[in-house]
Amino acid sequence: MESVGFIQWCLDNLNYWTITLLMTIESSFIPFPSEVVVPPAAYKAAAGELNIFLVVLFSTIGACLGAVINYCLALWIGRPLVYKFAASRLGHLLLLSEAKIENAEKYFVKHGIISTLIGRLIPAVRQLISIPAGLAKMRFGIFLLFTALGAGLWNVILAVIGYSLHAVVPKDQLMEKVYEYSHEIGYVFIGLGVLLVGFLVYKSQQGRKASK
Repeated sequence: MESVGFIQWCLDNLNYWTITLLMTIESSFIPFPSEVVVPPAAYKAAAGELNIFLVVLFSTIGACLGAVINYCLALWIGRPLVYKFAASRLGHLLLLSEAKIENAEKYFVKHGIISTLIGRLIPAVRQLISIPAGLAKMRFGIFLLFTALGAGLWNVILAVIGYSLHAVVPKDQLMEKVYEYSHEIGYVFIGLGVLLVGFLVYKSQQGRKASK
């Protein structure tokens, strides 16, 4: 309950420090949606209380920090302990499971390193995609670049939603509208991700044929 109270305090006192902290939590294995952080911060930016560009910057920094935590833990403790933790009581309290880790790992194996970028835009995969990257010992520089690009794009979208809603939606209705729009956009990105992966596979096959 104390942790819940701390998070609520951060949300009630959004600034660049609390944005970074909450987005670090959101991007790690601790369940906490980015929709609860970025749009309200952007909403405050529209009211002149924060700078919208700094909201995106610090939320992306936080997302990268959380992803690096997952990446390093997976890299250091290895696959057996990752799955053991996911199956533990603490793992279940954090809404983890062996099935979720396995699905994220299959997604990474199927789509390769580009999944680190695409996965940041897809619900249910976004927070966990850095774990299989660590398990696969993906090059850290590439991992961090793709994570920053994916997280940055997602945060821009959430910030635009929160900023634009300031003029038309009362504060008490903000989160309802944010979840509605972010879910719809998430489905769009799933479709775009499938198309992108299909295009990359097609280009790879064409390249192999040309080399032969």
